[in-house]
Amino acid sequence: MSQYEPPVEQQRPVSAATGMSRRLNVLIVILVVLVGISLVQPWLQKRRSLSTVDAEPRLVTPRGDLAEDEKSTIELFRHASGSVVFISTSSYQQELFNAAESPRGSGTGFVWDTDGHVVTNFHVVEGGDRWKVTLADNSTWDAELVGGEPRRDLAVLRIMAPSDLLRPIVIGTSTDLQVGQKVFAIGNPFGLDQTLTTGVVSGLERQIRSPNGRMIEGVIQTDAAVNPGNSGGPLLDSAGRLIGVNTAIFSPSGASVGIGFAIPVDIVNRSVPQILKHGRVISPGLGILIVPEPVVERMGLAGVLVLNVVPGQGAAKAGLQPTTRDEEGNLNLGDLIIGVDGREVKGLKDLYTALDQREVGDDVKVKVLRHPGTKQAQELEVTVSLQSVSQ
Repeated sequence: MSQYEPPVEQQRPVSAATGMSRRLNVLIVILVVLVGISLVQPWLQKRRSLSTVDAEPRLVTPRGDLAEDEKSTIELFRHASGSVVFISTSSYQQELFNAAESPRGSGTGFVWDTDGHVVTNFHVVEGGDRWKVTLADNSTWDAELVGGEPRRDLAVLRIMAPSDLLRPIVIGTSTDLQVGQKVFAIGNPFGLDQTLTTGVVSGLERQIRSPNGRMIEGVIQTDAAVNPGNSGGPLLDSAGRLIGVNTAIFSPSGASVGIGFAIPVDIVNRSVPQILKHGRVISPGLGILIVPEPVVERMGLAGVLVLNVVPGQGAAKAGLQPTTRDEEGNLNLGDLIIGVDGREVKGLKDLYTALDQREVGDDVKVKVLRHPGTKQAQELEVTVSLQSVSQ
């Protein structure tokens, strides 16, 4: 029997198309490798060149001396910032069986004297029953409220810090301020450490509304940035003197870009001693009771109508006439106040504004319309001595 041998597989000839395809694939691979090398080579060369660079810091160019106005500003901040403090206000709230302390807000203030008195805005301390004052050396002290004057947005706190830690601020005046002069505001915006912003007096004799709704006269307007937390801080002139207490901003966006307002230092310097002595400001008054403004307006009159006069006080002594009824029940209107010291009085706001510029004991010229609304009406001017009134 013969041994079986498998048939030998016959080789098929390679076509020309198949050979061409193989050569093309080889060329593509070679091309990809060459492109890769061309891309990688510059990066490798850059890496090699970077490794040979002597990487050293650039030489610092000497700045030279600071400008004189920069030196002045730096010195002003160094000197005045020691008088500026940070104030936090909180209140206790009863929650079931526990009393919790709730933050009410914060602001800025400044040291008034070495007895520990600190001046700030009334709205900074309003609504609180506990206050803390942080001095420039970062020491924090519990404070008590001495008193306040909401009509002028001013308040005074006291801390029991040693006198060597207290640096009273330097007091200036606001009577000779001029639009365009430089001003500097120091505060603690957003609870941050002390900051300095600069600007100019951009307006004088402005009016803003106080926390109790009364208008504050003679307010300083500035373009120095006043942020939330700056309230109660000092506005200084270029000599580092206090010329105002920052109290409000007007900004369409709600940010610090806007117009800042400050209570003039002359008002502060008159109010603070009274707060220290009485816990409030003793306000001057004519010694009258007035007819409510809506009633006067319905009568078609413009001014402040006297309802009654307080016996023994300025208006009574000057002969101002109260409103009365005769035996037949007819109403006889009292004197209608239409002017004070040459300023027109159209309503109660105008009267308050005029009297806020004066002190207890001053004599003022009061223009009245006697028998208003009748054919017998006549203008008179009397001198009234101002006396203290309760607020």
